[in-house]
Amino acid sequence: MERNVVKNIALTGMFIALGIVLPFLTGQIPQIGSMLLPMHIPIMLCGLVLGWKYGAIAGFITPLLRSLIFGMPPLYPAAIAMAFELAVYGLVIGLIFSKVKWKCIYTILFSLAVSMIAGRIVWGLAMYVLLAIGGGSFTFAMFLAGAFVNAVPGIVLQFVLIPTVMLLLNRAGVVQLTKKHERHTSEENGEVQEG
Repeated sequence: MERNVVKNIALTGMFIALGIVLPFLTGQIPQIGSMLLPMHIPIMLCGLVLGWKYGAIAGFITPLLRSLIFGMPPLYPAAIAMAFELAVYGLVIGLIFSKVKWKCIYTILFSLAVSMIAGRIVWGLAMYVLLAIGGGSFTFAMFLAGAFVNAVPGIVLQFVLIPTVMLLLNRAGVVQLTKKHERHTSEENGEVQEG
């Protein structure tokens, strides 16, 4: 097995572990967890740092594993729906970030916004299907409340924390973001940077 693959698998395990442990900061209280969304943060970082494949895998595994170990979130329907939601977060944020030419704070914010929208849509669809299978219902009002209204503090936290962590990882040399000077220089010289 290639050395980078082994390193990426180990780091994916670390992001999964963070996704399992961070919800303890909310005191295992579901209402606070659904407001602050602590499990989402390491998955989005995984997608940004390691790419869409690892982000999607970590996103799918984390809520299911946490449910099986700690019983939170409940496996049906919450953890199953979250598995699809978080897989989409990791996939979309990693895919967009890897395909954009300049790796900068704006790219991070754009990737984050698109992944949040895509993940929440998938979560709503998953909840609708899962509850319909169980004989329940999932209304559009329930979707809006769960995906956006109740999640505003967590969304704000993600928009502040994830770019900050990426800037710190850039300073530490873990990731390489494009500096403003590098963008202008490559534009002036007509160079194309690989993303």
